Amino acid sequence: MVGMDGHGSRYDQQTFNVSLDMHEQGDSKCFDDDGRPKRTGTVWTASAHIITAVIGSGVLSLAWAIAQLGWIAGPAVMLLFSAITYFTSLLLTDCYRTGDPLTGKRNYTYMDAIRSNFGGNGFKVKMCGLVQYVNLFGISIGYTIAASISMMAIERSNCFHKSGGKNPCRMNSNMYMISFGIVEIIFSQIPGFDQLWWLSFVAAVMSFTYSTIGLGLGVGKVIENRKVGGSLTGITVGHVTQTNKVWRTMQALGDIAFAFSYSFVLIEIQDTVKSPPSASKTMKKAALNGVAVTTFFYMLCGCFGYAAFGDLSPGNLLTGFGFYNPYWLLDIANAAIVIHLVGSYQVYSQPIFAFVEKNVASRFPDSDFVNKEIEIGVPGFHPYRLNLFRLIWRTIYVVLSTVIAMLLPFFNDIGGLLGAFGFWPLTVYFPVEMYIIQKRIPKWSSKWICLQTLSIACLLMTIGAGVGSVAGTLIDLKSYKPFKTNY
Repeated sequence: MVGMDGHGSRYDQQTFNVSLDMHEQGDSKCFDDDGRPKRTGTVWTASAHIITAVIGSGVLSLAWAIAQLGWIAGPAVMLLFSAITYFTSLLLTDCYRTGDPLTGKRNYTYMDAIRSNFGGNGFKVKMCGLVQYVNLFGISIGYTIAASISMMAIERSNCFHKSGGKNPCRMNSNMYMISFGIVEIIFSQIPGFDQLWWLSFVAAVMSFTYSTIGLGLGVGKVIENRKVGGSLTGITVGHVTQTNKVWRTMQALGDIAFAFSYSFVLIEIQDTVKSPPSASKTMKKAALNGVAVTTFFYMLCGCFGYAAFGDLSPGNLLTGFGFYNPYWLLDIANAAIVIHLVGSYQVYSQPIFAFVEKNVASRFPDSDFVNKEIEIGVPGFHPYRLNLFRLIWRTIYVVLSTVIAMLLPFFNDIGGLLGAFGFWPLTVYFPVEMYIIQKRIPKWSSKWICLQTLSIACLLMTIGAGVGSVAGTLIDLKSYKPFKTNY
């Protein structure tokens, strides 16, 4: 028996190892080290995902935010939030793998990273899950509101043009929200993040389109006025009460935080990136590209919008009717916003979809309703795999976010509230704490003190922004009738 012989057993072991290595090499062409299909994402696809996630409708409220803060504090706060977002993104990219940065266990979602660093399902893990998924759901609501505002702006600008400005052109937002919801039900059936790359590229192009138009109109308005509007300290007491000035300043912080938020989908984006090189290296480059491009556009759009309109800067630059002409250019810009928001809605919804579907599948592993996929032939494309649970659950999700958007259509207030609610815990606190654990940074060391100081400062800003946004929402609710208010 050869297995009993020492030489024979070594020979068998070598043969086994060689065949295993050959098997693994063959598999590695199709699968990654975790057994999942080979990831194909690059710096450019990741950058496109980030730009799609970051440059959302928040860009259009930045002129209003700067108007509350003024020429000194406005751009300074924007650069500050940009730097914080980039810095914490770098910390978070190192948390994609637990242990070794090249071969450690992969964390597929933000929640997986939290769980592997903090352990089990303790309070911190549950708190993070609650904040992340409520925030993502809230963003779905905010984007539904923003899309309806842009769709109404298209119809209203055409109405103004036809009537020569005589018709007030009042309309209800409900029909537009329902239309947007129907489109999202269709796109929500895209199974996963890795299959969204083309939608992210389209959305990124659209974001550049409407940002550039907003910038161009702002520059044109400044040239037409022959002066730069605004003041060093922002909107003056007299135009608004002292109390409202405080609330608006706080809300502006929330709007800017909302405009830069994307950390809670960073791990999910990183999980689409191929390696080698290591996913963290690729993601750091993508984060630099995404945040740099975003900050550049934000500074230009926000500052030129404020320069054009000063204290009267509208809450939404392209729909607040600071601009009336050329109406066809406004229509193009608002159509680009709607298309971009279709993509952004999906980027932010995918983590919720994945979380629910993964948990339901593990709870009901033998259910055909949950796990079975039905192949449907699509001429010219790969067959589409229809899953009944995915179809029903994602449809319910979109319907629910649409109904809530119809109940609370206050874009600026909702944006500020979401920014305040999600910025500190998801963009600052958890990335900082996970980085401290990963790198084993000693307590009370200079690095630990600097990181904790950053976290506490951002917490104070978040509390102020939250208070301001709640106050703004309560003021708006006084004059609002659900499902009936016209604009």
